[in-house]
Amino acid sequence: VMETHFENLWLLPAHISLAGVEFDLFDEEDSEYILKRKLEELRSDFDYIIMDCPPSLGMLTINALAASDGVVVPMQCEFYALEGLSQLMITISKIKAHYNTNLTVTGILLTMYSNRLLLTQQVKSELRKHYAGKLFETNISRGVKLSEAPGFGLPVYYHDKKSKGATEYLAVANELATRI
Repeated sequence: VMETHFENLWLLPAHISLAGVEFDLFDEEDSEYILKRKLEELRSDFDYIIMDCPPSLGMLTINALAASDGVVVPMQCEFYALEGLSQLMITISKIKAHYNTNLTVTGILLTMYSNRLLLTQQVKSELRKHYAGKLFETNISRGVKLSEAPGFGLPVYYHDKKSKGATEYLAVANELATRI
């Protein structure tokens, strides 16, 4: 665990060796709970532990879901993403039934949002029909500052705190705080 120069932000960065761990987990007993056991050692040191998972549903993601209290699903406003969301919800239900009865979907966050596109409106309409209570009020728009920030190694808030992306992510953080 590494302290950053950002106030109250610590990181446990991924490493290339995690690629091999995916296969090693299949041979371990209770492999779905390895991450949960490791995080228990850190839980009392932090208010929140947020894990960024790959979009695949391999053993690393299953471990993260088995160790989590809630899931925030970032979703691009595209129909293939909508189809993927229904598959993810089925998987989350299975994880909840078999490995983690406390797991909930904390929210669905629309990203790459453009209110001017008909496709965006159609996807949002479908989400409202099926996941109305889970959809965040705030959406994350496409934006230059959001795209630039990682290249500078900075969160968007520190790259340009007055940008639309920084404002939207701050609003999402406040909304998330009311949900957890």
